[in-house]
Amino acid sequence: MNHQIVGYIAVMAMVTYLIRSLPLVLFRKKITSPFVKSFLYYIPYAVLGAMTIPGIFYSTASVFSATMGLAAAIILSYFNRSLIVVAILSSLTAYIAEVLQNLLL
Repeated sequence: MNHQIVGYIAVMAMVTYLIRSLPLVLFRKKITSPFVKSFLYYIPYAVLGAMTIPGIFYSTASVFSATMGLAAAIILSYFNRSLIVVAILSSLTAYIAEVLQNLLL
């Protein structure tokens, strides 16, 4: 059993190391293509969105309250509010929407 765990950890370490070191080996020169630069610039945001958005819709009891919280977060972000303000007010918006929905239905 312990040998399997050590093997799993070793494989995870190798995969993590390869993912981080492969770009250094493949791209020796500075990237000058505007398309490739913009593509690489937006990858973290796309991955973050792909990981976060489904979690938003499954975090509440209804899709309506989750949508209200997401809308509040988008609006507050558009107006350049800080991360903590966006997180607190969007959570509060989702909570209020959930309470109002339960009262009305």
